[in-house]
Amino acid sequence: MLLSEKQLSLIEQIGIYHESNGMQPAPARIMGLLMVADSAELTFDEITEALNISKSATSNAINLLLQTNLIEYTTFSGDRKRYFKLKISSWREGFTRKIDDLTGFAVLLRQVSEIRKRENSSSNEDLKDCIGFLDFLHKKLPFILEEWDNRKA
Repeated sequence: MLLSEKQLSLIEQIGIYHESNGMQPAPARIMGLLMVADSAELTFDEITEALNISKSATSNAINLLLQTNLIEYTTFSGDRKRYFKLKISSWREGFTRKIDDLTGFAVLLRQVSEIRKRENSSSNEDLKDCIGFLDFLHKKLPFILEEWDNRKA
């Protein structure tokens, strides 16, 4: 598979973005490749070749992406290969899960706030403000998603 310089650059930028959010380099680059490749579905060998990574790195990365529900695969009758593609249809579930994880962190922040003994600290107020925002976000998310659905209708 031949990729343009623009595609390669974008794959790298997407990879760096995902790495900054905790993803390992190989899965991050596979996400980028699946986003920018001309074909919506790529085989294991196409991914390995396009990214110039080992088969072991490709296999581990694909397994991680499958387990985290970020990609899926399909097969075709008479063809033993698996064709990997982004699981874009689950964007809503993924987004909601990330918000739930983030807002769930507010529980821990409340515990931190309760045990802190710093007197007259502006950081205590900042912490309470952060907890309040996370609570606000958690309450508003269903309404935001409903509004989004209504805009599409």
